[in-house]
Amino acid sequence: MTCWYEGPLAAFDTETTGVDVETDRIVSAAVVVQDAPGARPRVSRWLVNPGVPVPPGATAIHGLTDEHLQRNGRWPSPVMDEIARELGEQAGAGRPLVVMNAPFDLTLLDRELRRHRASCLDHWFESAPLRVLDPRVLDKHLDRYRKGRRTLTDLCAHYDVALEGAHDAAADALAAMEVVRAVGRRFATRLERLSPAELHTLQAVWHAAQARGLQAWFARSGSPEAVDPAWPLRPELPAAA
Repeated sequence: MTCWYEGPLAAFDTETTGVDVETDRIVSAAVVVQDAPGARPRVSRWLVNPGVPVPPGATAIHGLTDEHLQRNGRWPSPVMDEIARELGEQAGAGRPLVVMNAPFDLTLLDRELRRHRASCLDHWFESAPLRVLDPRVLDKHLDRYRKGRRTLTDLCAHYDVALEGAHDAAADALAAMEVVRAVGRRFATRLERLSPAELHTLQAVWHAAQARGLQAWFARSGSPEAVDPAWPLRPELPAAA
């Protein structure tokens, strides 16, 4: 029987106007599907005119300018519907979804759906549940005492995965998928008996523990920064009174 990390996977990534999932916007996104390691990936891409200015700092990372997005991007409403529909179809086909730092990309998509479609991401997974594989959570749990950062670039270097065109949504999605496959192979004895559904549940527990550890570290350092333990999707904030 083929292990999940040697089988079909999908991957999702976004580029954005910033790092606040509640207020920032998606400017590009990609879903990459691969039926087996080494197989030619199928890529779906979206370019979005977010309707708000793109800060220079964000443009410096992904290279997408206001002018380019206004000229070539589509309005957010139909794009968010298409992305959510694509993710729902991947879940329906039984493909686990690789998302690096899932609470960021998935929560941002959820907020865009609420903003532009009066909908939510969970709606698209009512018939087929979402099974997420987050390389950041997996690596941090399975190799918890390794020093150093765990960005996608760092994980690619550690697992000897090529990352060409970093901060392009499709390139990042494909690299995250390859990292997950590499993590699966390296820790096969601990992962091969687990299904993607079981791993999805376990990662929520692992991420919460990781968040508590980081929160404690911030407290010791005197930092007021809060760490959200929710995974893979942060709950909607209550409406302001």
